[in-house]
Amino acid sequence: MTSTSSFDTVLVANRGEIAVRVIRTLRAMGIRPVAVYSDADAGARHVAEADTAVRIGPAPARQSYLDVDAVVRAAQRTGAQAVHPGYGFLSENAEFAAALAAAGIAFIGPPVGAIRTMGDKIAAKAAVSEFGVPVVPGVSRPGLTDDDLIGGAAEVGFPVLVKPSAGGGGKGMRVVHEAAELPAALASARREAASAFGDDTLFLERFVLNPRHIEVQVVADGYGNVVHLGERECSLQRRHQKVIEEAPSPLLDAATRARIGAAACDTARSVDYTGAGTVEFIVSADRPDEFFFMEMNTRLQVEHPVTELVTGLDLVELQVRIAAGVTLPLGQDDVVLSGHAVEARVYAEDPARDFLPTGGTVLDVVEPVAARVDSGIRAGTVVGSDYDPMLAKVIAYAEDRPAALAALDKALADTAVLGVTTNVDFLRFLLADPDVVAGRLDTGLLDRRMPDYAGIHATDDDLVAAAAYRWLARWPATPGDLWAVPSGWRTGTHAPTTTRLRAGERTEHVHVCGTPQSATVRIEDGETRSLTATLDGRTLTVTLDGLRSRYVVAADGGVLWLAGGGRTIAVEEVREAPVRADDAHAGDAELVSPMPGSVVAVGVKDGAQVAAGDVVVTVEAMKMEHALSAPVDGVVELLVAVGDQVKVGQPMARIIATIEEPQT
Repeated sequence: MTSTSSFDTVLVANRGEIAVRVIRTLRAMGIRPVAVYSDADAGARHVAEADTAVRIGPAPARQSYLDVDAVVRAAQRTGAQAVHPGYGFLSENAEFAAALAAAGIAFIGPPVGAIRTMGDKIAAKAAVSEFGVPVVPGVSRPGLTDDDLIGGAAEVGFPVLVKPSAGGGGKGMRVVHEAAELPAALASARREAASAFGDDTLFLERFVLNPRHIEVQVVADGYGNVVHLGERECSLQRRHQKVIEEAPSPLLDAATRARIGAAACDTARSVDYTGAGTVEFIVSADRPDEFFFMEMNTRLQVEHPVTELVTGLDLVELQVRIAAGVTLPLGQDDVVLSGHAVEARVYAEDPARDFLPTGGTVLDVVEPVAARVDSGIRAGTVVGSDYDPMLAKVIAYAEDRPAALAALDKALADTAVLGVTTNVDFLRFLLADPDVVAGRLDTGLLDRRMPDYAGIHATDDDLVAAAAYRWLARWPATPGDLWAVPSGWRTGTHAPTTTRLRAGERTEHVHVCGTPQSATVRIEDGETRSLTATLDGRTLTVTLDGLRSRYVVAADGGVLWLAGGGRTIAVEEVREAPVRADDAHAGDAELVSPMPGSVVAVGVKDGAQVAAGDVVVTVEAMKMEHALSAPVDGVVELLVAVGDQVKVGQPMARIIATIEEPQT
């Protein structure tokens, strides 16, 4: 595009990877990027990469990134002519867009009316229906009571999907298979919707069996021009949150692609849309030529990079130019889809522990060379519990789908976040699924496969590498300084250096004997193997029985992170054997936090007597609560209080076990 934007300064009202991604395009366009940040993000990557940054409040999002007045003031202070909202936070907030307009600042997004209409799912269905866009059969009008919904369900036909009119992310949604289940489902859905969105309005839709989630990217200017940029397959989801997305969908043929694209453009026209937006459709895997409007996201989507790779267009640049009043530089016939792109979202979560949020300090990051990475982290980033756990996206492109899937798997094998547990290994597990490979996707596939995921388990080679690192760290920097060598080496003797290591469920003693150039190693009383090891900066090279392996390593106190061979694992050096709540509970026990977060409830008083199973402490992170119960009878010693911030593995209480007196 050769047209020049009229903006010279744009504020990015977001954080993390999307803020970094938007800043990248602004800088390429010659526009001065401005960042905003909370106290938790003072040292964040997006802050460092912007020309100017403005503090807008403390860590909680409602006091910073969701504070409309604070963001508008930041734009005014920095002379920004426009604000890009990214996604999430204020990106679909009509009051925010209106406040910017009142301040004379452009909102890089659609008009206020479009945001309001599409933000109300009932109003959205009514609007698109008038333009002939097919909608899922259902009962949807304002003010529906439970009796209205129960009365209309039989006509809709079971199973039905209960949905809140406001919000998204799966909150308040219920699948109901029988009429007898509906009253209770409506009551719980209203409670959840009211809590999440402040609006308990509900409606019903027919639940499409074997559903696939397919969305269409549209772009519209202020002069009536609307085009679609093809579709994205977003069926691989967990709890209604997308995990892997691709473009184009392997389900649609050319004729259906043209029909669903035209329906998406009509959806945009129904609300006089401008800018980039996404129209989401539900499609039955059994009848791919039949699709129904689900909702419209009036913002950039997380998965927009796959569309950029198959079209060659920069969607952020298009957004900025349209907001500046430029005519859309292409027509529908100019849009050509080429090749295939697949994106995987990297989250700070532990798939082996029901995807509990994780956190900590990022010690190092390894990124693939032959793939696009949109990331908001760097070494030193602190991943806390205040915001969404998505850290980065890895996006691969190839000439066809099989090659793109293979390229993404290779890219993920070359991706590591040391210091924070992530879902990268699970993403590779999912990509290898036969149904995923064949393109037989539906929104329930991921949940069905979860029980088969075994997680990452430490191998003998992992433990040897960790022991070798600890051993090498004890050797002198100056060769020949025999006074500084580790205790396991003496002139003429071969006393081993023993390190006790724990990784996951394994705790082993590893014995190393010799010199780095010529050593032997064994685990417990197992076989003796030959070993050489070198440490060069972040790279540990270990040769076991003639087989060489390389790891990127980073240490955080007694925990060593190793990334190599497509796996990232944490190995802890154990000096004492602490008792944890998930041990056999013989004797005293210690309750440790399973995730980073804040203590929201303490169920007992310090020094109180508890029975096994009593809830002692409850931790919350990312709106998920986790209650920790006493594993044994005993007396509680509390180590935290309500409001305290805790890290993964931080002790929160000890249970001094009750010892039964022997009977005489």
